[in-house]
Amino acid sequence: MKTVLMSALLVSSIFTGSSAMAQDQPVPPLLKQINNGNWLPQKEAEDLRDELFYQRAIHVYMTMQPALNVIGMRDGSEAAFGKGYNVLPIWKDRMDSRAWVPTPNADVVYSMNYLDLKETGPLVVAAPANVIGMFTDFFQRTITDVGAIGPDRARGGLYLLLPPGYEGEIPQGYFAFKSSTYNVFLFFRTVMAKGDNGPDPKPAVALAEQTRIYPLWAMEKDVKPMQFPNGSGKRVNMMYPVDNAYWTKLKAFVDYEPVAAIDPELRGVLASIGIIKGQPFNPGAKQQELLKKAVETAPRMILANRQLGRPDGRTRYYNDRQYENTWAGGTAEWLQDGYLDVDQRASYFQFAYSTASAMVMRTLGAGSKYPFTGRDSKGEFLNGANTYKLHLPPNPPAALFWAVTAYNVTDGTMPETPQLLPSINGFNKVATNSDGSVDIWFAPQKPANAPESNWIQTVAGRDFLAALRLYGTGVEFFDQTWKPDDVVKVN
Repeated sequence: MKTVLMSALLVSSIFTGSSAMAQDQPVPPLLKQINNGNWLPQKEAEDLRDELFYQRAIHVYMTMQPALNVIGMRDGSEAAFGKGYNVLPIWKDRMDSRAWVPTPNADVVYSMNYLDLKETGPLVVAAPANVIGMFTDFFQRTITDVGAIGPDRARGGLYLLLPPGYEGEIPQGYFAFKSSTYNVFLFFRTVMAKGDNGPDPKPAVALAEQTRIYPLWAMEKDVKPMQFPNGSGKRVNMMYPVDNAYWTKLKAFVDYEPVAAIDPELRGVLASIGIIKGQPFNPGAKQQELLKKAVETAPRMILANRQLGRPDGRTRYYNDRQYENTWAGGTAEWLQDGYLDVDQRASYFQFAYSTASAMVMRTLGAGSKYPFTGRDSKGEFLNGANTYKLHLPPNPPAALFWAVTAYNVTDGTMPETPQLLPSINGFNKVATNSDGSVDIWFAPQKPANAPESNWIQTVAGRDFLAALRLYGTGVEFFDQTWKPDDVVKVN
């Protein structure tokens, strides 16, 4: 018995010593970092899995923002005006604050359509002369500019839009382009004439109504006649979803478009939250909760990035002014030197839509530029309760026209006031100073010393952006011999 007991103690001592020695031995760093090489407690593992799902949902929101931006516009437009390649809504009396669209331009006539090449096959768009426009895929990647910067060089022409994977014949005589998505966004702008009492939209509308859209292989007798519903004066919501409809609309888009429209790595991120082409999307109760949290938090994160600004200062147009360049000096494809600027792209599509080379390239006398600011001369945020003055030096370098517009900071919609058109342009009867300069006023009520023609009404207590548009931008803008003054708060 004594011998057995001594043997047991010896064995125990050996194993205890081995365990102590094992604990004293060096171990790989990840074993040491993660629970001494053991599985995690069940609750911690579940919490971490949920956190990863939430983070992936945030990433998906930010990278899919360009698509959901234009999907919201399409769905709102089609609900209000109808659907079809032949339905081209035109804002014939200009777009005002009743149209909920990110940074709409109240100073040109808009024509917008949403084409479906999966449904129609190749489509021909007969673009009128002197259009300022573009076609983009549904990630709002430019297919081609139309107009002075496009291949028609403002003479007008026949654009042939080909669906993804198209291998058929491409007849001669067309400006032919293949889209990476079946859905294509048509965005045309036509410039108003200067009338006796301000801008006259009628010639611009007549020009827009010359647009014709038809399937390539259709006979004339089978082509649907064009419809040009007037979008002006209507309450229309063309904004992207702010609830879990964001995810269901995204899933429908992923199912509809070809696999090649989204790169495999991003498809993997989509798959990690359950969005896989051709498979059911059935998030559980906890996942739905996390998706709801993501769709509420991601836009706040994007807004925070916009509010705090870039550490590298690339968004600043000038060294001595508050104005920003929303492309941050990159390309229309959001490329910087060596990387795709995903944060800047998300920031843009939170409050704007459509991007094309003509908006970014430094083209003399033909392109357009959009310096904007959310701050006054002292760096304080612009708020609609205050009174501000913007001084524009003489001779703005804009061969076509200039305009100044106020926008809501969160989504780029126009602040809705009795004015309805929170914008002033060079076609208006604007009061000018003796040297040809112009002072624009922003305030909730017209300042006593401000001409009615020079006042943009704001919403008290709500922050806003002030955007300057220069169409047909001149060299003075690019070499910065002409610069707009900062917006100054008036006591």
